Amino acid sequence: MEGFLKEYYGLEVTEIRLLEGYEDKTFRVNAQQGKYVLKVHKDVRGIKHRMAVESDYVTALAKALPYDFPVPIRSLNGNLLEHYNETSIRLLPFLEGEFLAEVRHTNLLIESLGTFMGSVARVGMNLQTDALPLSSDAWDLKHLPIHKQNSSAVANAKDRALINYFLLQYEQVVEPKRYSLRKCLIHNDFNDWNLLIQHGKISGVIDFGDMCHSWLINDLAVALPYVMAEKKDPLAAAGTVIAAFQKEFPLLPEELQLLYYLIAGRICMSLCNSALAKKRRPDSEYVSISEDLMRDLLHRWISISPEKAAMHFLSAAGLPLPPDRMDTEGYLKRRNSVIPRSLSLSYNRPIVMQRAAFQYMFNHRGDRFLDAYNNIMLVGHCHPKVVEATSSVLSRINTNTRYLYDEILDYSERLLGYFPPSLSRVFIVNSGSAATDLALRLSKAYTGKNKVLALEHGYHGNTLAGIEVSHYKHKEGESYPNTLVCPMPKIFGKGYPDDGTAGRHYAELCRTLLESHPKEVGAFIAESIMGCGGQVPLPQEFLSEVYNMVRRQGGVCISDEVQVGFGRLGSWNWGYEKYNVVPDLVILGKPMGNGHPIGAVVTTEEIASVFDAGPEFFSSFGGNPVSCAAGDAVLRVLEDEGLREHARATGDYLKKCFEDLGSNFSSIADVRGDGLFLGIELSDPMGRPNTQLARELKNRLREEHILIGTDGPDDNVLKIKPPLPFNTENCDELTSHMARILKKHNAS
Repeated sequence: MEGFLKEYYGLEVTEIRLLEGYEDKTFRVNAQQGKYVLKVHKDVRGIKHRMAVESDYVTALAKALPYDFPVPIRSLNGNLLEHYNETSIRLLPFLEGEFLAEVRHTNLLIESLGTFMGSVARVGMNLQTDALPLSSDAWDLKHLPIHKQNSSAVANAKDRALINYFLLQYEQVVEPKRYSLRKCLIHNDFNDWNLLIQHGKISGVIDFGDMCHSWLINDLAVALPYVMAEKKDPLAAAGTVIAAFQKEFPLLPEELQLLYYLIAGRICMSLCNSALAKKRRPDSEYVSISEDLMRDLLHRWISISPEKAAMHFLSAAGLPLPPDRMDTEGYLKRRNSVIPRSLSLSYNRPIVMQRAAFQYMFNHRGDRFLDAYNNIMLVGHCHPKVVEATSSVLSRINTNTRYLYDEILDYSERLLGYFPPSLSRVFIVNSGSAATDLALRLSKAYTGKNKVLALEHGYHGNTLAGIEVSHYKHKEGESYPNTLVCPMPKIFGKGYPDDGTAGRHYAELCRTLLESHPKEVGAFIAESIMGCGGQVPLPQEFLSEVYNMVRRQGGVCISDEVQVGFGRLGSWNWGYEKYNVVPDLVILGKPMGNGHPIGAVVTTEEIASVFDAGPEFFSSFGGNPVSCAAGDAVLRVLEDEGLREHARATGDYLKKCFEDLGSNFSSIADVRGDGLFLGIELSDPMGRPNTQLARELKNRLREEHILIGTDGPDDNVLKIKPPLPFNTENCDELTSHMARILKKHNAS
């Protein structure tokens, strides 16, 4: 190579060193004449034209702007590109300066970045160029959807989920506007290892290898992630850059309103390309040099709404904000004109919700709410796998169980794989309430008995049959002669240890009820952890004792897994497993479709067959292909992302955080539950239920943009049951805010 440089450029080389890169080879060259960069490209068709366009672009920038650009050096033959050993070679000047990645980001520095990029955009928009050959589709945000197939290379399943979420958002929001965005020649790689710094300001840029003719806004979308990474307020940092850019070259409102999605796209693109490159070159540090920064920003970006980001970006550019949507009072007025008041709203100040993602929800103004409450969205709000599964099937077919189709069979087989062999049949319905109704019908048809043993403060659905066995919904004075209500088997405050003593005590109370109605009880129904009762775990040996009693007198046992099933408890798929029992029927619902309406009854072949002789069981929508696709996607996500194990680890951490709070605040009387299904019971100094404090905490946390619920007979139990992507940082946020509120409460 030294001989080549001497022959073609007249250089007396003193040192030549290979630098790391992606595709092309780059050499640092020291010569008696100065310092240079040698680029060696694959000698492919179109390379000459591309290098000519790059030379024109860089030369135009260097002539127009007071910054350093790597203007190609012509050879002694007058050529920009020379050929050597089936490669194309060019020589560039070595530009002095530190890299943006190596220095502290002052406001002056990132403001100078905005000024620099705005100036580059102004020059780029005034250049006329033909379409470029050898376009770098893998790094051009116009072609982001190609990374849908590449995301599988990303090793971490949770990272893949976020990447696929943002790719889906891009398809829905950016793609329809792709032809209305302004295009020009852009650098397309203003990353922090390409931007040069001198005297605390941007002095120039290197590496035009990813240059392309693309959307003008993309240069900002590429640069901003490196500016925002590790910043306490990433939007404020971005705003500083945008404000300076705007002074040099005006951005349009529609460009800034899409910038959130393009930034997300660049982060995803970077992680996908890094993952692919690591597979090819596992020992290279260069190919993953920014990977950790981008991964951290990806997990922060999901907690910022597009609306909030757009408002920051538009304000920074001095552009008008979109008009406000209707305020909360306007929504309430509309709602009250059409929706019965019996459908209650959460919190003293209801929230107008507009979007959600994983463990976050966003109101109509883009404010973020940490969701520690909505257990229905088990694998996370708007999980891309569930969204894609349902939309794909819905665009092809939706029908009922009178036909044969793959979706119901695939899902039923996968679902039954989570149960013991005795539970081998599944009826798919529309909700947990419908599942309760069906389970009770099956039990009555199978046993010929009408009476049901249920638990005090239990809740099993909103159908007439469900209400009948739900003491939680019984009004004083109402009579339900076919329901026998056993006292709630609660351990806390009753004086019985959970070593089997408490379980046997409450089981004996059930025995007394059963003996007063000999051989009349057809079913026993219970939640494995009582949700509406106040997140109450059942005592050890209670279920096994009662199951044996009920079965001996001819009844069947129903486990209501609607709230706690599908791995929420962390150590088990189903709550009944915690107590080493196997029910005869299992009721499923709520998280089964991650928000899509679906429920099920899983039972034995013998019990299921009681309907074979009629009357026929049929549900118009139960088991439809779209619902089954949603359910199947939930199970696959649970497995792929290890969410059951995540629920156990995160739940253990959160429970310990609450227990530590309890050691500092006596109002926390009990912390109970498993995995991410926890209850925190509050009491006053006299040991009485502290309903007022529970409500105050719920509403004060809402004002801090954290969502929890309250329940229990005295409404003094905080319900914590978030989507499973909830993480330890979210746990710290929840408990630290709760500690501040309790401290203020104690001081008042």
